[in-house]
Amino acid sequence: MSKPNIAVIGAQWGDEGKGKIVDMLTPHFSAVARYQGGHNAGHTVYVQGRKFVLHLIPSGILHPDVTCIIGNGVVIDPQALFREIDELAAVGVDVDSRLLISEKAHVILPYHRELDVLSEARRGERKIGTTSRGIGPAYEDKIGRRGIRICDLIGDPAALQQEVRENVSARNRIIKDSTLDWKPVFDHLVAFGERIRPWVTDVSLFLARAIQAGNAVLFEGAQATLLDIDHGTYPFVTSSNASVGGICTGLGVAPKAIGGVLGVAKAYTTRVGEGPLPTELAGPLAERLREGGQEYGASTGRPRRCGWYDAVVVRYSARINGLDALALTKLDVLDGLPEVRVCTGYRTPSGTITEFPADLRPLATAEPVYETLPGWSTPTKGATRFEQLPAEARRYLQRLEEVSGVACAIISTGSDRAETILREGSCAAGWLA
Repeated sequence: MSKPNIAVIGAQWGDEGKGKIVDMLTPHFSAVARYQGGHNAGHTVYVQGRKFVLHLIPSGILHPDVTCIIGNGVVIDPQALFREIDELAAVGVDVDSRLLISEKAHVILPYHRELDVLSEARRGERKIGTTSRGIGPAYEDKIGRRGIRICDLIGDPAALQQEVRENVSARNRIIKDSTLDWKPVFDHLVAFGERIRPWVTDVSLFLARAIQAGNAVLFEGAQATLLDIDHGTYPFVTSSNASVGGICTGLGVAPKAIGGVLGVAKAYTTRVGEGPLPTELAGPLAERLREGGQEYGASTGRPRRCGWYDAVVVRYSARINGLDALALTKLDVLDGLPEVRVCTGYRTPSGTITEFPADLRPLATAEPVYETLPGWSTPTKGATRFEQLPAEARRYLQRLEEVSGVACAIISTGSDRAETILREGSCAAGWLA
């Protein structure tokens, strides 16, 4: 029987370590397919002490003979894509022969970055905290049915010219203090199209044939469920569907092609940008987590906000995505703490909330309901078997499973790909057998 196709999805607010988990799982799959987001993603992978930060290229690229796919749900900045490809090639990672890009993917244009900055400035104190890389405006053009797709770059030049002229004209009406010339934009897109042409294909058809032939596919998400445009902490979200449904729309695969869903969560909680973070910490403890986990954005360098593990959030993600198991990362960051806490609900003036709300206003004054567990002094870093973990760490993991409603099948105990525990008897172990 062929191995199932597995989805790897962020179960918190992103930055959970999906890149490391995808990299770890990749040898068991023939292809890794990214289904949403843009180059705002920053998937960090350490291999024998060497650091790789991937933004658009799927995290499976560090393994030879694996096909890496960028789906139609991804918005692509050609300059960012080529820069990433060239950086990988410079350190000996072959990308050219192993990359496929959906002909239906939309393109981030130079003026999208301008519109992103302008939109954030207009919000004032209600800013979202975007990376200002043009991703949101590119998705806006996609939904507004005026976007430019990869197939347009390699198709009829006259049709592309008309689309560019109309879009630049619309941009000039919005940004009235500067006028953009459409011709350089068009020339750049034509040049981008020529370089990108060899990688362009019908990704949906490729995946359908691969799956039919019994080749297992790993579906890679960017950002996370609480940043999903529909199911996240709206409006403090990304512009795409980072949850499991984005796989079908962002790659053109059927729901029944998804054979298992692995959520990725940290042993604590972080987020970048604005919006609620109910368990957010301040002061020395927050700094302790931030420095211990090197919690700085892989794409932007921004310091991440840090807090205790929030079971309400992970339980919500388990329901939205139908999680079969969790990969819990950065357990080692908690090493040495005298006690650790788990949030199981939010106390509000109208009562205790145990399910994550759509209306964010109650969270502004909510107090986390915590359970406190003993910490551990014996290091977990580098452990490769569950039995090697201190008894207190094992108890902490057990409690996370109980309050989150999903089992921890994979436990990351350090930054390198080798510092990982795969639980024997777990569904993840079964997927990879």
